[in-house]
Amino acid sequence: MAVSTYLDTMSQRDTWCTIDPTALPKHFDFRAAEARWNALWESQAIYRYDPSRPREETFVVDTPPPTVSGSLHIGHVFSYTQTDVLVRHMRMRDRNIFYPMGWDDNGLPTERRVQNFFHVRCDPHQPYDSNLDVRQASAKQRKRAPRLISRPNFIELCHRLTAEDEKAFKELWGRLALSVDWSLEYATIDDRCRRLAQLSFLDLYEKGQVYNIDAPTMWDVDFQTAVAQAELEARETDGAFHYIRFGIQNDDDDFVIATTRPELLPACVGVAAHPDDSRYSHLFGRLAVTPLFRAAVPIFPTELADPDKGTGIVMVCTFGDQTDVLWWREQQLSLRVLMGRDGRLLPVNYGSEGWDSLDSTAANRYYAHLVGKRVSSARARIVELLRDPEGAATIAAASTGPPLVGEPKTIRHVTNFFEKGDRPLELIPTRQWFVQLLDKKQKLLDAGEQIRWHPSFMGRRYADWATNLGLDWCISRQRYFGVPFPIWYRCDDQGRPDFTSPILPERDRLPVDPMTDIPDGYSEADRGRPSGFLAETDVFDTWFTSSLTPQIATGWLDDPAAHSRLFPGNVRPQSHEIIRTWAFYTIAKALLHENVIPWTDVLVSGWVLDPDRKKMSKSKGNVLTPAHLLDRYTSDGIRYWAASARLGVDTAFDEQQLRIGKRLVTKLFNAGKFVLSQTADFGGVTEELDRSFVHDLASTVERATTAFEDLECAKALDEIEGFFWSSFTDAYIELVKDRARADDEMMAQRRTSAVATLRLGLSVILRLFAPTLPYVTEEVWSWAFARQTGIPSIHSAPWPNANDFGGVPSPARAGAFATATEALRAINRAKSIAGVSLARPATTITLVCNAATKRHLEAVVTDLSMTAKASELCIRTSETLPDDTFEIPIAVFAENEPPTDRSQT
Repeated sequence: MAVSTYLDTMSQRDTWCTIDPTALPKHFDFRAAEARWNALWESQAIYRYDPSRPREETFVVDTPPPTVSGSLHIGHVFSYTQTDVLVRHMRMRDRNIFYPMGWDDNGLPTERRVQNFFHVRCDPHQPYDSNLDVRQASAKQRKRAPRLISRPNFIELCHRLTAEDEKAFKELWGRLALSVDWSLEYATIDDRCRRLAQLSFLDLYEKGQVYNIDAPTMWDVDFQTAVAQAELEARETDGAFHYIRFGIQNDDDDFVIATTRPELLPACVGVAAHPDDSRYSHLFGRLAVTPLFRAAVPIFPTELADPDKGTGIVMVCTFGDQTDVLWWREQQLSLRVLMGRDGRLLPVNYGSEGWDSLDSTAANRYYAHLVGKRVSSARARIVELLRDPEGAATIAAASTGPPLVGEPKTIRHVTNFFEKGDRPLELIPTRQWFVQLLDKKQKLLDAGEQIRWHPSFMGRRYADWATNLGLDWCISRQRYFGVPFPIWYRCDDQGRPDFTSPILPERDRLPVDPMTDIPDGYSEADRGRPSGFLAETDVFDTWFTSSLTPQIATGWLDDPAAHSRLFPGNVRPQSHEIIRTWAFYTIAKALLHENVIPWTDVLVSGWVLDPDRKKMSKSKGNVLTPAHLLDRYTSDGIRYWAASARLGVDTAFDEQQLRIGKRLVTKLFNAGKFVLSQTADFGGVTEELDRSFVHDLASTVERATTAFEDLECAKALDEIEGFFWSSFTDAYIELVKDRARADDEMMAQRRTSAVATLRLGLSVILRLFAPTLPYVTEEVWSWAFARQTGIPSIHSAPWPNANDFGGVPSPARAGAFATATEALRAINRAKSIAGVSLARPATTITLVCNAATKRHLEAVVTDLSMTAKASELCIRTSETLPDDTFEIPIAVFAENEPPTDRSQT
């Protein structure tokens, strides 16, 4: 329900709706209010999207689905509140809000939580146990090895735990007053999301935009899964340069390389140096001989070698880094797979195909010390082996000492990790599925230019990521709780799968699980048999599904009509560290599927930092859960803290900000009681002070509205809060409270003007604060304005606009209220200096100001005198003073204090 203006509605009545403040609680019972208003909002369905309204009236939010892997922390409260403030403002602007909430419940974080919670591990070879009974593991159980369970059992546990987490998350979002439309709720592992993710894959496959290949892939040895470039995290770690002497085949020459990964020496397949490096140019085209393993490998020039790093000459291994992969391909070097998927060195046999050695017996003897070891152990052991002079590459190299030259030199260097992993990534040849993106860099960059980023510099982060993209998007993961690839492979008569021509299901069969479902034309008996089929065991990277959130929420291929009404959307809110993943992949998917940009604006929130200005994260153990803070500082107080932070700015958590928020809530509550308890004849705003105040209030509305239109909610709150404290409660209420209570019949009209202005001011201020402080504003609104306007909820009321002030005549002196405010402050300072209370009457006060200020002051001098309790208030001029600046040369105060008025706000 809407109403044209506050004053128009009021004019339909001949009396004010007032309250008896003694019938209200002395303090705001926020816990009861939160429960009461949440129930009302739900029953009235005021947050529901209306599909019958046109697209131009609709505001579509692509809400971040939080990862369901434990409890929400204060960082979630921070960013989701910022979005909700904007949404509530748009709703009050009469926009039809499409505001869904999803749960990102599949992927590694969920699996890790399930493993730790139940102390289990998934073993696909285990049989399904239909009677499996596991509970949260005890400390005693955790001392034993994890229980191995089947893939179906593990997935059931994932569903079980995420359902509990989602319930807790939803309760917290409700208490925080997120105004989402819960009828639009989804989970990225539910049937609808699995179907749409698999449809996405089929669509990309049909368009030739996905491919699978067996190639070196970034691999996390703990999670034992492939990792995409966007999921890398560069961390500074301790390391060491190891100086190792290589020999030259059939030559007395030798050279020294410096490497941080000596354990990869068995997989050395080449040596490289810069073509202009005179130290090594005579070696190009020759064969180097590795120590210990005595493999003869080519020496070649490459401009990618850095003459200033280490010794300037490097060993090429399969694989140490992406440059090794590049050189391996360009030089067509041998492939020596050394690292297993579990991070242990594999068994190898020197002298067999691909493992050539000039002395295979010695090579196998040395390698026997390394096989089966993890990286750190293998590194320590090979360093000891390299101290043996007999391990020298050649007789000539042996004459100069052992292969290890000197002691390792400690360094700090940057190493790539999976963002959720604990050990450095390895490059291991595996078969993976990829989405083609490298050939679309310019298109992706152009898309970023067409999006409005808030703050704008975040667009640069997106552009930098797209520009420096070095790999296609690896979308396959070797995990269990995820959306499975809808693929089977035909087996030849030897039972070997043909990965070049996968079997795909018809779209109307989706979602499918190839591990349990059967392709058309086959039976279960054909699974894994010659001339039968083999299921794809991998699941999608979680971002492959999450990047479809705009399409999931709007229906996409399931409801094309709804999708066309809502897509592209208006706003994507998210944090800055996932610009390279969530924003980038969502843009890529929208371009690949429909050749559109998924939204017009991206709102990027900062991080919440701990008091030491470190990012809060569960891995660091410095996160705060919000429940106790909500109990102590109110949901509104927490929302105030979050809404005060500017977009893109990291914010240190500070409880003082929460205290300020709670104080603001209390002040609004008390101001509402004071204003709505004032009585007077019904009428309009007639007095100059009141008209000037309304003029300033209208200007504040304009500035706050402009800030909201620019999606700068913190700036809007700053304008609103500043006016509330400095102009409304500290100034205007003080200036008119005596007039609002005057019982002199001669003051009736002036009293009416004061009460009308107080009520107008409160109504506007409540609505300005409503997006940020939904509970206390709803509480105060319900006392009188709900009955007066017929609008039961403030969140269905119109946002303040020029029409609210249309019935108020313009002031003769627009600056009169500001002048009166400064004069009152000057008088109060004089009282403080004199050591008397602000309520002490004054016999005589003389104000000195310039002539322009005096003209403003004369228009409101009666109210100022009444507020200052001055029997005589004189005004003198001095042109040396700036505007609205006062000096008080004379101030004489009464000897006795008046009685204290306990009802004053």
